Amino acid sequence: MHHSELVTLKGGAVVSKLGLGTAQLGGLYSSIADDEGQALVDTAISQNIHYFDTAPHYGKGVSERRLGGYLSKYPRDSWVLSSKVGRLLVASDKENDSFFLDADNSVERLNDYSESGIRRSFEESLVRLQMEFIDIVYIHDPDDFADDAINLAYPALEKLRSEGLIKSIGIGMNFNEIPTRMVNETDVDVVMNAGRYTLLDQSAADELFPAALRKGVSIVSVGVFNSGVLANPSPKSHYFYEPAPAHIVARALEFQESLREFEVTLQQAAIQFPTRHEAVKCVVVGCRSSDSLLENIANFDRAIPQEAWEKIDSLIAKHRKEDN
Repeated sequence: MHHSELVTLKGGAVVSKLGLGTAQLGGLYSSIADDEGQALVDTAISQNIHYFDTAPHYGKGVSERRLGGYLSKYPRDSWVLSSKVGRLLVASDKENDSFFLDADNSVERLNDYSESGIRRSFEESLVRLQMEFIDIVYIHDPDDFADDAINLAYPALEKLRSEGLIKSIGIGMNFNEIPTRMVNETDVDVVMNAGRYTLLDQSAADELFPAALRKGVSIVSVGVFNSGVLANPSPKSHYFYEPAPAHIVARALEFQESLREFEVTLQQAAIQFPTRHEAVKCVVVGCRSSDSLLENIANFDRAIPQEAWEKIDSLIAKHRKEDN
C-alpha cells in the first residue's frame, strides 16, 4: 500500500490514499504562521498527496482562506478538496475562540442545516477558498440535527451536485448512528468517520461499514490516533478530545509493547489499521509541520508483517471480551 495510490470515491472524486486535514491551519491548539502553512501544503503536493480537507469551523474561516491561497499556485486538476456545511459564520464580537488560536473573532458559528443555510454556507466557502467548485462537501457534525441533516441539508447538497458545483456529498461525524441513517435513507456518497475504526474503537464496523458496502458508499477515516493516545500514549494523553482514561492508555501501551518484536511502531499500526477494512478508501491526517507530514507518510507506507496484524487482531478480540 502506498500513500499516493489513487482511489475513486463514490461521486467521482479521485483522492490519494493518504490525505491532509487542515484544522491546524485555523490555529487548532497553537498558532501556525503563514509560511509554515504554505510549506506544509507544498510538502504534501511534492509527495503526491492531493486530497485536502477543511471546514468553515476551523478557525472560523481562516483554514479555508489559507488553504485556498496555498493551493492556488497549483493547477486545479492536481488536487482534490473537501469542505463542510452546517455552521454559518455570522458577524459577532461575542466569541473569542480558545481552541483555534488563529481564529477570525469578528464572526461566530451558528448551526444551520436548512436548505438556504446550506447553500449560503457553501457559497461563502467558495468565496473564502477562491474556487468555483468543491469536490466533496460534508454535512459537519449534525449531532443534534439528524432529521434536518437528512431532510433539509442532504437535498440542498443534491441540488448543488446536480448543478455540477460538487462531485460527492458526504457527512462527517465522531458517531456512527446518524451517518448509518444517512447511508440507508439517502444517496450520500462519502462518510468521514472520526475515531470509530481504530485500534481502540471498531464500532463503525458493526452497522455503518456494512451499510456503506451495501450501497457503495466510500468511507474516509480520520482521527486515527484517537486524539493522540495512539500517537504517544501516556497518562497525559487525550482520547476523543478528553483526558484518556487509564484503561485506554494501558491498551495503547500494550499494543506498542507487543509490536516491538516485529519492529513495528504504534503510529505505523494506527495510521494503517483503518485501511484493512474494505469499506475504507482513504485516511486523512492533520499535521502541523512538513517533518511531521513526512513522518506520517513513512509510517503509512511501511510494510507491516502479517504476524503483527495477527497479534493486533488477537489483542482487539481480547479487549472486546473485557468490554463485554
